[in-house]
Amino acid sequence: MYERLQTEKKSDDVKIEELSTYEMVKKINSFDKTVAYSVEKSLKSIATLVDVIVEKIKNGGRLFYIGAGSSGRLGVLDAAECPPTYGVSPELVQGVMIGGDCALRFAVEAAEDDAEDGISQLKERNFCAKDVCVGISASGCARSVCGALEYANAIGAVSAALVCNLNSKLSEVAQYAVEIDVGPEVIMGSTRMKSGTAQKMVLNMLSTSVMVKLGRVKDNMMIYMRPTNMKLRERAVRIVSDVMNVSERQARMVLAKHSYDLGEIFDQYLNNTSI
Repeated sequence: MYERLQTEKKSDDVKIEELSTYEMVKKINSFDKTVAYSVEKSLKSIATLVDVIVEKIKNGGRLFYIGAGSSGRLGVLDAAECPPTYGVSPELVQGVMIGGDCALRFAVEAAEDDAEDGISQLKERNFCAKDVCVGISASGCARSVCGALEYANAIGAVSAALVCNLNSKLSEVAQYAVEIDVGPEVIMGSTRMKSGTAQKMVLNMLSTSVMVKLGRVKDNMMIYMRPTNMKLRERAVRIVSDVMNVSERQARMVLAKHSYDLGEIFDQYLNNTSI
């Protein structure tokens, strides 16, 4: 079963351990260069999934990412960035880590085979028919993730797969599948490399595109960002100044009046309410 997976194959290449350090990193870079082109082939399926997610969120749903190992960690990372970047509730986009939060820092490899783990974690989060579950698995074979998507199907929710092999079990289970055929890794089976890079790119596309379509971006800027440190407060000044076409001094006055709450400012501004 596993031997047929591209991500588990040995690359037909020179032995990396025999290369100089420079040639070694150059070789890794040459493999990495192919990832964006692999992702490009799946843009239509990614766009379709974005529209599905947006529709579900507009109707009261939430987005869940679920995965084991590196795949799960990437999902948690993407979900964690949504509240500070776009000012949404942490409940709206959630990352579910197979093996629990401890697996974010320490490998819990056996958890990948536990078909009930993902289901129980989704139930703890009151996952329901309004929601979307995106299962992330480089191999597309993780039983824990397949179990989660089967549960999503059973309760009438949307199930989607993000995998790095074609015709995987996960794609078969999912209603929507994004398959990124990255090919063999430079180190056989080390799917935190090209596969992880591809997954990170796709997750960025999903969450960013969803937030843009939900109106959280204007003029390519994060107008609902939470300016919680000095760098972000200065960015907030530039955002208000640019979008509202006012001086930086006026922008600072507006921000001070609203306690640097960009969401409050732009809710009023976009609704033509006095600020």
